[in-house]
Formats: sequence, structure tokens, C-alpha cells
Amino acid sequence: MRDFDEARFLRIQSGAAALAGPIDAAIGGLLDRGAKNVFFLGTGGAAILMQPAVQLLQAQSTFPVFAPHAAELVAGGSRHLGKGSIVVIPSLSGTTKESVAAMEYCRARGATVITLVGHADSPLGQGGDHVFVNFAEDDTSSESFYLQSLFVALSIMRRRGEFAGHDAFVADAKRLPEALLEVKRRFDADAEAFAEAIKDTPWHIVTGAGAAWPQAFYYGMCILEEMQWIRTRPVHASDFFHGTLELLEPGVSLILLKGEDACRPLADRLEAFARDKTDRLTIFDTAAQDLPGISTDTRALISPIVLATMLERVSDHLARKRNHPLTTRRYYRRVAY
Repeated sequence: MRDFDEARFLRIQSGAAALAGPIDAAIGGLLDRGAKNVFFLGTGGAAILMQPAVQLLQAQSTFPVFAPHAAELVAGGSRHLGKGSIVVIPSLSGTTKESVAAMEYCRARGATVITLVGHADSPLGQGGDHVFVNFAEDDTSSESFYLQSLFVALSIMRRRGEFAGHDAFVADAKRLPEALLEVKRRFDADAEAFAEAIKDTPWHIVTGAGAAWPQAFYYGMCILEEMQWIRTRPVHASDFFHGTLELLEPGVSLILLKGEDACRPLADRLEAFARDKTDRLTIFDTAAQDLPGISTDTRALISPIVLATMLERVSDHLARKRNHPLTTRRYYRRVAY
């Protein structure tokens, strides 16, 4: 693969997998001391990457979970936040100002803050009560954050007797980096073909359901919009039928992300509807990807991770074909706002 450091990718994703034990130990200690709820906070894309873990707890655990926007929490507060709250804050740089403010706000109210960062020498790296560091860069951070947040959620569930497959999931997670690298290798040619097909497309509808939806939202907002300045309309596969469906016609680009969890039928429904409405339906389906040694149960949980690893190859080719590096910005961290 051109311009892709395979050894670096394996090192970063293996680093994320190695945090399973330390995260479980930290969560266990907090629950033993009477933790009463968990807040997943973040800013922008990092917050979106926490959503599969939030969804998992909401659907399969009775432990209270909250996921407000960090800036809104600081502005508006929450009666649920306080002593006994576990707060999880991800930030690759460790410097995101809204997340730093959220950390300070939560700690001042007696919450215990877990930070997930790429750099220990940063405000979030220095300020968390429990700090987990795994160096990553933009093209490798999604998989890392998805996995770390799943470790948090599954550890909570394991300690409460709500998930018996924790150890099996951790074992699969350690095999995952090699499997993901093989996905990239096999998918690279398809990714380049798709990038060629959309390089001049001015806007896209991006959709998905279940654990795949956060990746659809993330890819539209953080990659196509922020990093490529391409307009998108991210919409959940259920909400698609309450407004966005009327935009569908020949020539409209619809990108559908499909995972392998219980919400897959929602994506199937959209696919069946859209096939004869537009000639530009593109489907990224994790079920089509071979993941040797990864169990069916784990595959359902890691669908957004697999989608992120596939779409990274699209992003790389798209940036090159459009002569628009993924690091080019007009405003983000360039001007005051």
C-alpha cells in the first residue's frame, strides 16, 4: 500500500489492545468503590468514536450511561454528575480545549476522570485520575479509540455480571491488528476505485445503523467535510425515511455502511429502497471482510473498527486524487473560534 506504514499501524493497534487489562483493573477499582454512573465525554470526532460503547451499555447494561456534548455539559450541567461518576474523555492530542474544560469541570464536582490520549505530556495526559496513553496519528486513531472505549464498556458489564465474553473479546482484540492490516491490503484496490469515482462529487448522503452509524457520522463530518471540504448529509438509516429519502434520485451519491450487529436489518431496508432510486449507491459491508480467528460475537462489536480501517484507504486515495492533503485546513486550529 502506497504511503502506508504497516509496522506503525500494527504497533498502534496492538498498543490499544494491550490496554484491556489496565482499563479493566481501573474500572474494577472504581466499581468496588461505589461508582454510580459513567459519562463518555469528548469533542468532535473523538466523542463520536465513543458512541458504539455508549450504545452497547444503553442496550445491554442497567448501569447508567450519559454522553452529552462536553461543551454543553460545562455550560448546562447535569444533576447526574458528581462523586461516584466515572468520566471517560478521549483526545488524541490531549489538548482539545473543550475536553480540557470538561475534565476540570468534572473533577471539580468530585467525578473520577479517565483520559484516553495519544500524548502523556498534555493537559489531559497530566490531568486525568487514570490516564491511558496510546500514541496514534489521525489515520490510525479511530480504531484505537473505538477499541479502548469498548474495553471500558465491557469491563463495566463484566464486573456487573452482564457480559460473560470479556476474556474472549480481549483475546480477539489481540488478534485484531493483523486481521485489520489484511483487510487494508485486500481492500486497497477497491478503495482506490471508489476514490476515483467520487473525486469530483460535490456532496454525499452518508448513512448506517447500529454501531455502524457513528462511523458514518464520523466519516462524513470529520473526513469528507473537515479534511476534504466535501459537503455531506450524515443521517441515521432510520431517520433516512423521515425526510432524506426525498433527496434520492439518479446521480445522488448515497454511501451506506453496514455492520453485523442486531441493527443490520435497518441498513438492509435502506439498501432495498435505494437500489432503484439512485445509480450511485455504494455499500461498505464488514460482513464481506475476512477476519481470521475473530468470533461472530466479536465481529458484531467491532464493525465500526473494520469500517474505519477500510475507509482510511479511501481517504488516502481521495486526498491524493483531489490534490488535497488530509492535513489541510482553513479554520480548524488555524483561527480563534
